[in-house]
Amino acid sequence: MTKVTFVTRGSAEISVDVAPGVSVMQAATDNGIRDILADCGGQRQCATCHVHVRVPDVTLLPIMTEDEDEMLDITACERDADSRLSCQIIASDDLDELVLELPERQR
Repeated sequence: MTKVTFVTRGSAEISVDVAPGVSVMQAATDNGIRDILADCGGQRQCATCHVHVRVPDVTLLPIMTEDEDEMLDITACERDADSRLSCQIIASDDLDELVLELPERQR
């Protein structure tokens, strides 16, 4: 299991355990994390699951695809070097823990 801590807009920290093979976006929606909208259901088409991965955790993630990189250009809040789409972060046995800061808005 991967422990994922979501830091909400109000600075609340919500931690959930995510089974291997499950996307962080799916875990967020399953656990009522309202700051992840996931309008497209994880199809890399809406950018409403934008998160900021706290350094150094971002180095543990797979390299971003070109599609994800393009979607991050249209996020509601400015992207930065640690921006990712949570639908593209998949829990695995190699990924013990992640801390994700949620942007002020997704639309």
